Amino acid sequence: MKTVIVCVSVSHGNTRCVADAMAQVLGAKVVSPEEADLAELADADLVGFGSGVFYSRLHPRLTDFAKALPASGGRAFVFATSGLPEIPLAPFTRPLVQLLEGKGFEVEESFTCRAFDTWAPFKLVGGINKQRPNAEDLAAVRAFAARLRDRAGREVLGPDH
Repeated sequence: MKTVIVCVSVSHGNTRCVADAMAQVLGAKVVSPEEADLAELADADLVGFGSGVFYSRLHPRLTDFAKALPASGGRAFVFATSGLPEIPLAPFTRPLVQLLEGKGFEVEESFTCRAFDTWAPFKLVGGINKQRPNAEDLAAVRAFAARLRDRAGREVLGPDH
């Protein structure tokens, strides 16, 4: 299965750490939006899109990249790292999921985890979630990626396998 993960990780490397853990399980290539090759994305069996959360939104470099994608379809997933927990009625990933679905992607799942954050008020106390993503978070990341991989395998082989 050919997988590409488009990732924006700018503050502390949290999102890249999560993307790399997924990439190990999926055998994926991790690229920034600026490094992404549209032909490679179109040829991929699965494309991941992820970033840190800034002011309750995914990074504009990621969302601007997704907006510029041609309508083509394919399978995708979305992930995010954040200092604060998600609000269940307004997940961080929902706007990007909806954008990708509008481009014809079938978004399999979304994943979020807490991460080290030194945004303005938290900087005064040295940040929050200093040890995250931690081993437990990365185990959850790998389990998420394994579900995506296994689902793709069942689709390729058929329901009897």
